[in-house]
Amino acid sequence: MKKINEFFKDLSLTPAQLQTLGAYVDLIWQKKDDMNLTSVSDKQEIWNRHIADGLAAARLIKKLGAEDKTAADIGAGAGYIGITIAVALPWIKIILIESLEKRCAFLRWTALKLGLKNVSILNERARAGEHEKYDYALERAMGKFEDVLPIVLSYVKPAGRLIAFQSAEVDGFTAEKYFLPDENKPRFLIIKTAV
Repeated sequence: MKKINEFFKDLSLTPAQLQTLGAYVDLIWQKKDDMNLTSVSDKQEIWNRHIADGLAAARLIKKLGAEDKTAADIGAGAGYIGITIAVALPWIKIILIESLEKRCAFLRWTALKLGLKNVSILNERARAGEHEKYDYALERAMGKFEDVLPIVLSYVKPAGRLIAFQSAEVDGFTAEKYFLPDENKPRFLIIKTAV
């Protein structure tokens, strides 16, 4: 936890926020096998892989402007991105969109246990088309970037931004490079502003 705080010191996480993230890691660890949430072998790996990814996105959103904004975590899974952002940026409204009811039950239970008032859960399959739009729409591990791009973009308000987690830069898109703790290989947050 201390390493994470040092790694993301520009977020200025309070001891209470770090404690809440620690409680979230404990909830994931408690339910990981029953609900197939992650294959990690220890809690530190949850911090270094999942929480760190969420904090990288929170740092980017803070930099882009998060005051009075909404963000959708598309294909939220166990909420690694959305829940982490909700803790790190308590003034932003986070909507977790997840198709599996079992995972939605975990997300509702988690938001309740952590006392997160800025989180809502939508049990629906992400799809292109007409639906609610948000200032930020985030995607991590939904599939090939070119396949999920139109789906995720359909959730973004005009002048809002898509943020996608990728292992390499994507031609024609702005990219923010970051590193995970204990890794030397760069990762990228791909950013696209909706028109």
